[in-house]
Amino acid sequence: MPASPRALTLGFPKSTYPSMTRPLPRAHFNSSPLVRFLTENTMMEPVQATEDVGQKLGDWLNFRQAIALQSVLQAGPGGPEALPAHRQRAAPINPAALARHVDKIRAQLTESINQGAPAGSGLALIQMPAADLDDPVDPKTAFAPYRRFHAAHQRQMETCLRSLRASVRLQLTKRGGHLQQLATLDTALENILSEREALLLGKVIKMLEKRFVQALKLHLKQQNDAVSDTASPQGVHQQTLSWLMPHRQALRSALLAELDTRLQPTLGLLEALTSENPDT
Repeated sequence: MPASPRALTLGFPKSTYPSMTRPLPRAHFNSSPLVRFLTENTMMEPVQATEDVGQKLGDWLNFRQAIALQSVLQAGPGGPEALPAHRQRAAPINPAALARHVDKIRAQLTESINQGAPAGSGLALIQMPAADLDDPVDPKTAFAPYRRFHAAHQRQMETCLRSLRASVRLQLTKRGGHLQQLATLDTALENILSEREALLLGKVIKMLEKRFVQALKLHLKQQNDAVSDTASPQGVHQQTLSWLMPHRQALRSALLAELDTRLQPTLGLLEALTSENPDT
């Protein structure tokens, strides 16, 4: 994750999701999709790229992690013979076919977030909670179904994309040389940064929940201030949807941005493989 822990713990503005006419802060065009989502929805301040990436990475590593990473970087390129025998016998997959497989997994996870798991995908069905809230509404517990929805999708992404990344990495290893060295480096970085990544991604749902609770309390106050005998049940329902729907969509948008962010290492590996095999 490109953002620092400090950046991801910034507070919220008093407003709810900004209107389409409100000027939004600009994120760097090369920042991760999730950081851009958080920045453009005023959930965190734009992070200025003032440090070298290597310096930032060095600040994140402990002594043992730094030694392990250095040993990987100093190791020379190896050959396919370093693979176990059963993996040496398996023929490498055509990069174009591998790219189609990556696109398929991405499309399935996207559809799972937007509409529910597609038939035949093998993905568990994770349904968005009903738009109607229990009566009376308790701001302390109202977000719980959405937190479970978000966590379930995060687990689904983690399982699918970790396996996908390993599959692409294996194809680099089969080629040997610099591609195998890149695969080894990616394995080391995944092991080193996975805990930090999980910690930072876990902060996103807290941001969404804080904004949800703020909007819910405002909605309840407006209901209490309204004259009850002039509000029809249908009108109350429409008022509920008017404040709730943007938060439901924001939850999906955050998950889609997280999906794109989680995919970046795999897409980088795939690009390296394709560049080495431009005619396949």
